[in-house]
Amino acid sequence: MNDEAAYDYRDIDDVIHGRVRLSVMAYLSGAGTAEFNELKAKVGGTDGNLSVHLRKLEEAGYVKVVKTFRGRRPLTTCALTNKGRNAWIAYIARMEEFLKPKAAE
Repeated sequence: MNDEAAYDYRDIDDVIHGRVRLSVMAYLSGAGTAEFNELKAKVGGTDGNLSVHLRKLEEAGYVKVVKTFRGRRPLTTCALTNKGRNAWIAYIARMEEFLKPKAAE
């Protein structure tokens, strides 16, 4: 990557880059799978706010959301997909590019 492109923000994945979605991706990358309430406790926010961000990640194919029941109670679990894990790795690599010191001209 040349020096001009090294700081070009346009190739940053906007789906991941939002604060809540970034937190979700970071947590799921380590946890593998998480229940909705666990995820909500870890990343903060409200039910509605987290639901909106999960939907955006799901629409991008980055997260799989599964709704089942535990007894008679609804249970929502979330996990990164392979596409999501690859996107996360690419996002981290891109952020590392921003952090590398660049040679002065």
